[in-house]
Amino acid sequence: MSIVVASLAKLKQTRIALRRIIMKNTAIVYSEGQLGQLDGKVTNGLVRHSEKYKIVGVIDSSKMGMDAGEYLDGIKNGVPVFKNIDEALNQLNYIPDFFIYGIAPLASYLNEEQRVIILSAIKRGMNIINGLPEFFTEDDEFIQAAEEFSVNINDIRKPPPRKNLHNFNGSIFKIKTPIITVFGTDCAVGKRTSAVKIVEELSRQGLKTVFIATGQTGLIQGAKYGVAVDVLSSGFQNGEVENEIVKADKAESPDIIVIEGQGALSHPAFTSSTAIMRGGRPKAIILQHPPKRKDRCDFPGIPMPTLESEIELIEVISGSKVIALTINHENMTDQEVDNKVIEYEDKYSLPTMDILKHGCEKIVNRLFEVFPILLRHKRIS
Repeated sequence: MSIVVASLAKLKQTRIALRRIIMKNTAIVYSEGQLGQLDGKVTNGLVRHSEKYKIVGVIDSSKMGMDAGEYLDGIKNGVPVFKNIDEALNQLNYIPDFFIYGIAPLASYLNEEQRVIILSAIKRGMNIINGLPEFFTEDDEFIQAAEEFSVNINDIRKPPPRKNLHNFNGSIFKIKTPIITVFGTDCAVGKRTSAVKIVEELSRQGLKTVFIATGQTGLIQGAKYGVAVDVLSSGFQNGEVENEIVKADKAESPDIIVIEGQGALSHPAFTSSTAIMRGGRPKAIILQHPPKRKDRCDFPGIPMPTLESEIELIEVISGSKVIALTINHENMTDQEVDNKVIEYEDKYSLPTMDILKHGCEKIVNRLFEVFPILLRHKRIS
């Protein structure tokens, strides 16, 4: 047995032992140059929250040596940032179970350098999690390598076979459970992060809460229910959203359902918000907005909508009300955020907060006002 093979065998044994201890599969996330950036939203989300994987490191040479949690939110969480795969494995001294591709660019195709990195992870025995709409399970080189090194590839956004897709059938109208959605004025404004934080706080206060993921990050994080809406044909988007909610409501009998929003209803490039609104029929909406953002994400020259126009559009199409505003603090100082909270609450008469800085108390209190039935499930502190 060669030294390399022996070393790999020893690393795999270490990995198995660690898995028994921590119970979650270990994963390293690739995010070269994108940690904390808009295109690094998959990585950012996993660093902040993951029910399915224990994130043991991030690969981003531009932030090597940092703590990923501290870089994102100013609070260390023990997730180190490595220069490359070799450094990660050397410092970890074991092979993680999974290699997650954590970049979500508008042009969702690998370049040659990234292909080499994916193949390197496969050859080291790591299973691959891919959130791109470029499916690795349809790539001959990746398929062959996966077979050779006995690893699995999971294309998170690959749609189910057509025969397993659902048309909208109106069953959503029979749901009595309060359904809310976190929408935004643009893509990559933190809708999923806010939704997850709201779910956590509602659960902490004693409510049985179900989260419905609608994009790859939420699914990779471990959401039990959800679908990647943007890769579905328009004929099935509404039905798949409806089906996930109905399925969750029947199986879990939750007190409240929180749906992750996608894109923005007014965004000219994306239709996912429309499908989530029509298929999910939310009874109340929380709207997230980045006050300092001038142009649409990835679309310079296309200006951001105003809060007024987005609220009006959402309420007209959904027939429901925007009940709270959340702020994305990109490029803002803490003082600017505080000032904007005061401004929005005065102007729109809606509770406003930056969830990452202020928490979810205002939103949860507002939900108890809008849905008083929830109070019977609230844990008395």
